[in-house]
Amino acid sequence: MSAAAPVIHVDVLIIGAGPSALMAADHLAHSGRRVVMMEGKPSPARKFLMAGKSGLNLTMDQSQEAFIAAFGPSSNHLAPMIRAFGPKDVMAFVRDVLAQPIFTGSSHRVFPKAMKASPMLRAWLARLDAVDVEIRRNCLWVGWGADGAFRFQTPDGPVDVTAKTTVLALGGASWPKLGSRGEWTAHLAARGVETVPFQPMNMGFQVAWSAHMRPYFGHPLKSLSLTAGSKSLRAEAMIVAKGLEGGGIYALSRQMREGAALTLDLVPDLDRTEVQNRLAHGFARKDSVSNILRKALRLDGAKRALFFELCKPLPASAEALAACLKALPVLHDGPFGLERAISSSGGVAWTALDANLQLHALPNVYCVGEMVDWDAPTGGYLLSACFAMGLWAAKAAA
Repeated sequence: MSAAAPVIHVDVLIIGAGPSALMAADHLAHSGRRVVMMEGKPSPARKFLMAGKSGLNLTMDQSQEAFIAAFGPSSNHLAPMIRAFGPKDVMAFVRDVLAQPIFTGSSHRVFPKAMKASPMLRAWLARLDAVDVEIRRNCLWVGWGADGAFRFQTPDGPVDVTAKTTVLALGGASWPKLGSRGEWTAHLAARGVETVPFQPMNMGFQVAWSAHMRPYFGHPLKSLSLTAGSKSLRAEAMIVAKGLEGGGIYALSRQMREGAALTLDLVPDLDRTEVQNRLAHGFARKDSVSNILRKALRLDGAKRALFFELCKPLPASAEALAACLKALPVLHDGPFGLERAISSSGGVAWTALDANLQLHALPNVYCVGEMVDWDAPTGGYLLSACFAMGLWAAKAAA
């Protein structure tokens, strides 16, 4: 048994202070419950703030069923929660409750007009403060204390906390420097909770580039069609020192992680016959392949460099060159690690939870957000599902 520590008794304990935790706290506090949040870092929602640095994508303005289908293998588990609080509800909450103007872009992605997370977070924290939600910072959950209490390491030493209701919102294992390192899996496993190893999601893939590619690190690859397994899409990617990343790669990361080969169509607006004809005309003029790619097919420097890097040995015929341009194979060395992934799968297994997200092994303890074993594509899906899970568990607990 752990050494003695001061014991605090609370009504509702929420461990973590990310989006799912904030949504759970909001509903529980407005339902009349007294909520105390324990956050391991000096400030709440650090990953939420980081995600908003390049434009906070809140959700997707699409039908609820199309939105649910985007979660792939996780759809069945998440469907009831998203039907209860879907994309339209997210938009209404941000716009009407938090008073943050929003807009929908041409890709149907929804953003706050401020294009960052900090104004929304400030408004939300003020709303929680108005109903006496207490947020204790620098309080790291380190396991169990006396009589099964949750033990925290705080600036004043260890503290044990017991609660009528506990919501765990501990995050996954991506971006560990922001606080979600997944160390909590050992604490839950010690209490009989089934967990699944973490894996990166929405991540880039390693490619061992030759020195030829160095000048193009940081260059975007625009107007691509990418295919992995049965999934194809028009998107962009980015050449980086470690390999390839960007929206198109993230969207196919699940298929690639599971072993599907990646191919790139560098000229998606031209069919293969037209590409072959343009190459043949260039050969007839005795142009170099590089000049044909630049003049006849209008490939920029980054695309040309990628083509010569990956299409080896270089085919001699227009037909074979056209085939390579329309389906350029990308040989990679596996995904980037969790430290470079936007999100993660793994964590608490669905079999460890009941329909209300309550742990079978720990009554009155709920798990929400990225700490549960599910994953989502980029495009606001992850954030929306975190909101939905937080609210779902809070309604059951309330």
